[in-house]
Amino acid sequence: MYNSKIAGLGYFVPENVVTNDDLSKVMDTNDEWIQERTGIKERRHVIKGEDTTMTMGVKAAKIAIERAGIAKDDIDFIVFATLSPDYYFPGPGVLVQRELDIKTVGALDVRNQCSGFVYGISVADQFIKTGMYKNVLVIGSEVHSTGLDFTTRGRGVTVIFGDGAGAAVLSREEDASKGILSSHLHSEGQHAEELSLIAPGMGTRWVTDIIKENDPNDVSYYPYMNGQFVFKNAVVRFSEVIMEGLMANKLAKEDIDLLIPHQANLRISQFIQRKFGLDDDKIYNNIMKYGNTTAASIPIALTEAWEQEKIKEGDLVVLAAFGSGFTWGSVIIRW
Repeated sequence: MYNSKIAGLGYFVPENVVTNDDLSKVMDTNDEWIQERTGIKERRHVIKGEDTTMTMGVKAAKIAIERAGIAKDDIDFIVFATLSPDYYFPGPGVLVQRELDIKTVGALDVRNQCSGFVYGISVADQFIKTGMYKNVLVIGSEVHSTGLDFTTRGRGVTVIFGDGAGAAVLSREEDASKGILSSHLHSEGQHAEELSLIAPGMGTRWVTDIIKENDPNDVSYYPYMNGQFVFKNAVVRFSEVIMEGLMANKLAKEDIDLLIPHQANLRISQFIQRKFGLDDDKIYNNIMKYGNTTAASIPIALTEAWEQEKIKEGDLVVLAAFGSGFTWGSVIIRW
């Protein structure tokens, strides 16, 4: 039985910065309103024709592979987490395999939205712990900007989301006291429609229906979020799954050296920070700069924290996420 460790990290965000003031020019909103509710000051949007979910994931992956000190053909498996694939099918995992010109390894796509990277890490960890693979590439990448409603009607969702990608290489660790100690995953599908994008969907309204009806008031193909309901559930589930991970490893909240929560809303992160009594240097947030990048948010934040030397060997690092599905999870890491 092996452990897995994060051997390399990388991220990529588009150069195109979109501020709250920029959004106020196309919808009825303002910087104060957005910051008060979300903590977001700006986000990144792709320039159409320059970057996609796949290309950003590849750019992040190249950095992670180099930092892991391995060659691309040392990668045994690819896990790609996203809600915004380049194509309806096939998924982006195989596109990464093609773009990186990696040997014909397996590629798995994870559709768990904001929890996608945590789920992806858990899958990679299990493959390594069983001895099946030695190096697994995990990517979280999202392009939200091309599918948002940039009118006042859609402001409650549109102001929150941004584009970006993050990646990690998980490798075998012989020391069982180091690396990923455990992961903990949950779902509650009864609330699936509270944070969702319904169409196009095989069971609801497909592309042919949308084109035929051509209804300018149809919002089924824009993301929907019941913001207050999601917030109330998030703060409960974040707390539960973090404690579950700590207790499984006989640890206490005082043992946390760095908590990296999914960057859903700065107010959620601040609530969790207060509940766990964490000092400012024990939690890392970057939603102010990037908005909510869904599956990319944790790997981007984790990479930035590592680059800024906020993580050192022996630290207890906790990753936690909650999002659409509802799905949520945590990963406990001894760096």
